[in-house]
Amino acid sequence: MTDISPLAIIVLAGGISHERDISLRSGRRVADALTGLGHKVTLLDPQAGLLLDLTTRAPDVIFPVVHGATGEDGALLSLLETTGIPHVGSRGGPASLAWTKPTAKELVRRAGFATPNWIALSKETFRDLGAASVLEHLLTALPTPLVVKPSQGGSAQGVTIVETAAELPRAMVEAYTYNSVTLVEEKVRGTELAVTVIDSGLGPVALPAVEIVPVNGVYSFEARYNAGETLFYAPARITADIATLVTQTAVDIHTLLGLRHISRIDLIVDEDGVVWFLEANVLPGLTETSLVPQSIEASGATLGDVYESLARAAVATVD
Repeated sequence: MTDISPLAIIVLAGGISHERDISLRSGRRVADALTGLGHKVTLLDPQAGLLLDLTTRAPDVIFPVVHGATGEDGALLSLLETTGIPHVGSRGGPASLAWTKPTAKELVRRAGFATPNWIALSKETFRDLGAASVLEHLLTALPTPLVVKPSQGGSAQGVTIVETAAELPRAMVEAYTYNSVTLVEEKVRGTELAVTVIDSGLGPVALPAVEIVPVNGVYSFEARYNAGETLFYAPARITADIATLVTQTAVDIHTLLGLRHISRIDLIVDEDGVVWFLEANVLPGLTETSLVPQSIEASGATLGDVYESLARAAVATVD
């Protein structure tokens, strides 16, 4: 018989990354949804003494929603594994692979999936080889339009769409503000989609894709979290055949990267129907304007029921 008794759940949110405020918003939403189902939920900000606090409190399960490097680079998730307390989400190793965008792209490319051509460039290399000559070479190797972004990071922070050569230097400076390695990637034009993958214990399943249409043409940090700056279509306005291809691609990449419980796979479908992988998110945003909640609601499920199913799946996981 399935145990349906209330769980003692610690939701981790906050941290010290650039995405702290977004994480806190996500955490409150998750805590409210789970509390509404009768679970005993404690919201904690990961700070000094966290591991001792967790082992002292001894919850049934930990639900981390710590965005940015603080939560998504694999370190926190690896430490949570050592506590012996089940946690929702991926393990540290796979999270680290997905967090480093060039690594995730290379793994996906080797598996035969399409991903835009790219060059990853450290700040040191950019400086030592001469910024002017490197920029000239980049524009030869990867003609505009380009997407320039930190090789690690989320919420579109430090991301610039480069339409002309004159815009590239500033874009590089902006990306280096957030990370010491910058990813310069060909811009694929098409329908931008976010696909949530959920595994509550019966294998990964893709929820309806969410189509993203920024009002000003760029899905920036502001466009992500300020209501009215982006149009969302859930489910996406794509054909049934493309929807099937997109959802299968998302599940395959989730599995390929070794992710667990929940992920968001970001894709673009071009005019020829080719599905391009952009990046994978292991602790995606769960705010009122985030993509995962929209996908959950488009599937006909409630946020609380899905979050509860993930918590119970974590508790039931035996490795």
